[in-house]
Amino acid sequence: MAYDRISYGSLVELSASILEKISYPASKADITAWVLAEADARGVSSHGVTRLKVYRNELEGGHANPCADPEIVHETPISLVVDGHYGVGAHISKFTMEKVIEKAKANGTCFASVRNSNHFGMAGLWAEMAVKEGLMGSAFTNTIRCAVPTLGKERLLGTDPIAVGIPSDRDLPWLLDMATTTAPRGKLGVYKRRGLDMPEGWFVGESGETVTDPSEATSILADPTGKWGGLLFLGGATELMGGHKGYGLAMLVEILCGPLAGGPWTRDVFQTMDANVGHFFSATRLDLFGDENDIRHRVGNMLDALRSSAPSEGNERVYIHGEKEAIRREEALVKGVQLDDATFEMLEGFAGEFGLTPPKKI
Repeated sequence: MAYDRISYGSLVELSASILEKISYPASKADITAWVLAEADARGVSSHGVTRLKVYRNELEGGHANPCADPEIVHETPISLVVDGHYGVGAHISKFTMEKVIEKAKANGTCFASVRNSNHFGMAGLWAEMAVKEGLMGSAFTNTIRCAVPTLGKERLLGTDPIAVGIPSDRDLPWLLDMATTTAPRGKLGVYKRRGLDMPEGWFVGESGETVTDPSEATSILADPTGKWGGLLFLGGATELMGGHKGYGLAMLVEILCGPLAGGPWTRDVFQTMDANVGHFFSATRLDLFGDENDIRHRVGNMLDALRSSAPSEGNERVYIHGEKEAIRREEALVKGVQLDDATFEMLEGFAGEFGLTPPKKI
């Protein structure tokens, strides 16, 4: 698999133009293009511009309405419920998180649950929105069915990611962004494009057998009526290594994003014509717990201690969550965003189809 680089600005601009060509309004194309480019810049290619093809398929399948706007359907001083009306996931998430941050600044904290949304990109970006405003933030989402509960083989749950960000007084905050499955669904496509075998423990087939061929795994998940086989949760297929713990984290996400929003849980997401993905967001002021500067400093001391701790044999150093992505992003802004050749070919195909300037490799 070959790799090339494209400038960050060019990637955002081309992605936005492609989204507009497939009927996204300009403002919604812009926020979605930013979300996708940020993922690639940070090295999270499973959530990057390769999703343009997925978003187009969802539009053509009638699962999304890019002209729909989100609506607040329930509200208190510290909470919101938002109906996305099957619109653009990134736009709905930005709208909701802005409201959450506004209420948290005024009242100390705020929580929001969202129904009838769509794929919202890299979860950490929404938690990071709060961090940039000096707040603790979180973001969760349910997804299309792609995972099996521990000790089961029926595909009922999603990758159910968790993102949490906490400010520090150092150059980096703490920013956790993780699927509750051993790998996000999009990573199967990355391994397929790059001709790689998946590690054992990521996926089981229709009878519960281990699957390492990403083509087989993506084929199983491609059948929307299929019931059997899917991704495994953190800890694997059994309770011996803690599979029930990853499964429990996924259930937490499901409850926050489904019942609290008055929407479906993953078993029923994308089972009708409309997309009905659910999200959950929060933001909280640090001064609810005392002196904000002292809290930031204590968090910073903890992060420093971990980053300077002794690495295991064969490893250069210990990292904190979000640090590797931040390093990759800094490099991408200077050297360009790294994309594999299959993704470049996809962008070139879109550019040719829509009469846009093709991506320029640097």
